[in-house]
Amino acid sequence: MRSLLFVPGDSERKLEKGFASQADVVIVDLEDSVAPQNKAAARAVASSFIAEHRAATKAAIYVRVNDLTSGLIDDDLAALVGAQPDGIMLPKSNSGQDVQHLSAKLRVHEARFGLPDGAIRILPIITETAAGVLAASTYAGTGSRLSGLTWGAEDLSAAIGARQARDGNGHYTDVFRLARALTLLAASSAEVAAVDTVFPNFSDMAAFEAECVEAERDGFTAKMAIHPAQVPVINKAFTPSREAVERSAAIIAAFAAAGDPGVVGIDGKMYDRPHLRLAERLLARAKAAGVAV
Repeated sequence: MRSLLFVPGDSERKLEKGFASQADVVIVDLEDSVAPQNKAAARAVASSFIAEHRAATKAAIYVRVNDLTSGLIDDDLAALVGAQPDGIMLPKSNSGQDVQHLSAKLRVHEARFGLPDGAIRILPIITETAAGVLAASTYAGTGSRLSGLTWGAEDLSAAIGARQARDGNGHYTDVFRLARALTLLAASSAEVAAVDTVFPNFSDMAAFEAECVEAERDGFTAKMAIHPAQVPVINKAFTPSREAVERSAAIIAAFAAAGDPGVVGIDGKMYDRPHLRLAERLLARAKAAGVAV
């Protein structure tokens, strides 16, 4: 996955636009974009829409439920698991234990609806509380449902009392850079996708594109969007270029031809095992994005 698009779960019009987008994942939101008084209606709208329209989209369908302490998540799961979403986004995840807690809940609902055990994946947002940031290392080994890790700045701002997450130049301040870096490292440790957070100002496409490029450079493999117009920019930034694919293929071929040594030389430049691993990862991303390799 490269692009993950948030869509309010209580709006059929916006759901239609989201399902028609080129996003790799559509996240049907029952949390922040739905007012408290609309939660029940949103569950009904989202469940019906997913069940009726999932065949019309190539995107994977995830549902962002309300968090484990909200008192709402059981109703969310009871209403949505029957629509057979591909995954659940868990907000305000405080540790890998929260993923295991959600997994146990999903197992019950999967059995209730006759779904295979483990059919529904989990994508937690791991930096929306101070405890979550400090527990970033706990997601490795939490089970096969874990599809990736992502982070968020807005709820963390509220949790720690930060008036802003970015400085006057638009760069994240230290606490939020730390949260971002820990998410990237935690995803690598857990061997799952690292998903960068949203860029709220969807009217500033130049700054958004620059942030996508930086995220891909640093090792993120996907980014979340809050508007369909952001999706093509994300897909372009996170799709390996033809030049990168050819270079990676040449590195892999050189190692194979040399009998899988520790170091190879290509056009006067030395490449070692970390370069090989990076090349293999890039080709895997290219294949997933539909690029011929």
